Amino acid sequence: MLQTFQIIISGQVQGVGFRPFVYGLARKNLLKGSVCNNADGVLIHINSTEEKAKEFLTLILDGAPEISVIQSHSICKVSHEAFDDFGIIPSEINNQINIPLTPDFAICESCKAEIKDADNRRYGYAFTTCTNCGPRYAVTTKFPFERTNTTVSVFNMCETCQTEYANPIDRRFHSQTNSCSDCGIQLKLSDCEGRQLIGNQNELIKKAANILRKGSILALKNTNGYLLCCDANNKKTIGKLREKKQRPTKPFALLYPSIKKIKNDFQLSQVEEETLCSAIAPIVILNPKDKIQDIEHQSIAPRLNQLGVMLPSSALLTLLMVELQMPIIATSGNIHGSPIISEETDAEKKLSGIADYFLHHDLEVSFPQDDSVVRFIGENQVILRRSRGLAPNYIGTIQSYNEKVLAMGAHLKSTYAFVPNSHTYVSPYFGNLDSYDVSERFEESVNQFEKLFQTQAETVLIDAHPQYQSSILGRELSERWNANLISVQHHKAHFASVLGEHDLFESEEKILGVIWDGTGFGEDQAIWGGEFFNCENHKMERLTHFEYFDWLAADKMAKEPRLSLLSVLPETEKEAVKSKFSETEWRIYGKMLVNNSLKTSSVGRLFDGVASLLNIIDKTTYEGEAAMLLENEARKYKEDAFVDFLENVQCETIPTKVLIENIMRAQREEMAVERLANSFIHTLVLIILKVAIKNNYKTIACSGGVFQNSILIQKLSQLSKKQGIKLKINRILSSNDENISFGQLCYYQHIKN
Repeated sequence: MLQTFQIIISGQVQGVGFRPFVYGLARKNLLKGSVCNNADGVLIHINSTEEKAKEFLTLILDGAPEISVIQSHSICKVSHEAFDDFGIIPSEINNQINIPLTPDFAICESCKAEIKDADNRRYGYAFTTCTNCGPRYAVTTKFPFERTNTTVSVFNMCETCQTEYANPIDRRFHSQTNSCSDCGIQLKLSDCEGRQLIGNQNELIKKAANILRKGSILALKNTNGYLLCCDANNKKTIGKLREKKQRPTKPFALLYPSIKKIKNDFQLSQVEEETLCSAIAPIVILNPKDKIQDIEHQSIAPRLNQLGVMLPSSALLTLLMVELQMPIIATSGNIHGSPIISEETDAEKKLSGIADYFLHHDLEVSFPQDDSVVRFIGENQVILRRSRGLAPNYIGTIQSYNEKVLAMGAHLKSTYAFVPNSHTYVSPYFGNLDSYDVSERFEESVNQFEKLFQTQAETVLIDAHPQYQSSILGRELSERWNANLISVQHHKAHFASVLGEHDLFESEEKILGVIWDGTGFGEDQAIWGGEFFNCENHKMERLTHFEYFDWLAADKMAKEPRLSLLSVLPETEKEAVKSKFSETEWRIYGKMLVNNSLKTSSVGRLFDGVASLLNIIDKTTYEGEAAMLLENEARKYKEDAFVDFLENVQCETIPTKVLIENIMRAQREEMAVERLANSFIHTLVLIILKVAIKNNYKTIACSGGVFQNSILIQKLSQLSKKQGIKLKINRILSSNDENISFGQLCYYQHIKN
């Protein structure tokens, strides 16, 4: 007699076509039983011998859908149950969910082919999806991932779509976002005065393409929120977009119609090509070939020699680009500093001063997200912004938390991390919490997660900075939920994030943490940002740091590199930069320096100071601009005659002022700017290695926004390898403050100071 076996597959297995896959596999192997989604993932029952049941599990693991991620699996014998056939049965959730949330997937090749095929019934349908692609997290209202638990549920499937949905051999068998032009999501095109343009979906997309060709700005609602689009070769329109979006110099992302056109214009490695064409479809930072004819490079990315490029992530964008066949700017639909907009009324209210036309649709977006941004250093991926396609899951080693924990993250690159079960969820990037709109979106999302998981945190973790908006909200939530409240120092959270990503907490060796960023509240009341830590036996201690210099004019210092330069210069050299200030400014800042008591060790501000010293930039318009421009100059240097600006200098702390003095001396000797910039970064790498070698470290873990610098990482990777030292950096998460929430969790779980 056959026995009944239960198989549970956990991980990213809902909304990825896993049940249809299991169904087909079971039918092919003549097995009887059932499959459904449950609180832990996918639940399978089969009647079989033990040998065949184990063989079936192996077939599942070996052939699972490409976009699924299996984290764990189990098989056991259960009470016998009779089955007439094998079927997909409705999900039954009796417990709180314990699965990753399925991210959004870019349109697959099969759906692309259908919407371009005039003989296919989905020809020109802008919201074509299947089990392999389409929005998931963006349209989720609750779990498990069933149509009734998404915003797509308001669109009742027509008879043909229903037939596809019920057909085991159809690609849309149990595709929860299934729809077509007869029963699905509708487009609406209007001008900024609210006047509607008439036409069917194909006609509206053609009109939208013409709007872009003629030099107008289009606000387009993608499946994850609005994009502001314009012709990438129209200097006047790009200038207008910059002015109206209040974004003077920050680079825009480019949307290209095909990988072929990207390869024509950019130097593309295999891994970069694979990432552009992947189910994530992020923005990838690329090196252009020679001058690209059909884009306004300097208008798109002023003074930068790299560009952010992506392919269409949805059917709507695919159809638009088929019509256009030229690159366009596709930047987040928001006012600079505010979160991406997803609602029609909100878009018309806030973007009417920017966009000339609006292309709306009537699918509600539950969780708006920006596009993810990545770059590659050799074969290694570095995440610059983790959002659509990557968030909200942390797919790594499952942490064994014994309590429900919410980590509130930082302030500038805000994210939160939640552990309501055996999985860790790290939210997409939100932005700067100084913005009321960003802060409101952040809080709203935390509340959505509370409802989604039907649970409240027992412990809330916050940054040690008392005035961070995330910390203020964390204190409020801890009081509301009667939860424990624990603060974690900013840079220790950075360090813990790398240790957590690489499973290094149980390492028997001591590890050097190098944490460099712009700002973080230190344990001695100074502004830290150039820190070296030791981690050993679950204890983390500050080892050394960059020499302190004055923190001037509060947040203004982060926006004016000339202030960093003035502060970091030795007293004997300050007069050399007087020309960068008006007489009034010089007098005011001089008094500030005399009376100032707040100090910083920030390497982020050191980058700013060097950028000003080399006359690259004195005032910035977006965060990280000075460092990016400095890196840009350093990249121009093609020789290897690097200078160590701290050669033969021995100090307990890193001598910041000596470093600047030596750069100034080389500058006076007329060393080229690109060589100075490259040698500065080279010196920083040597500083890390000197500290590691002096203190006998074999592993270095680096985090903080400074480590988004590709030259720094590339040099450090090469030189540490020569010294036999292992280098660990953030790979799953961004190295900037987006990783703070995850780092807070890791610190709380593992560090026993």
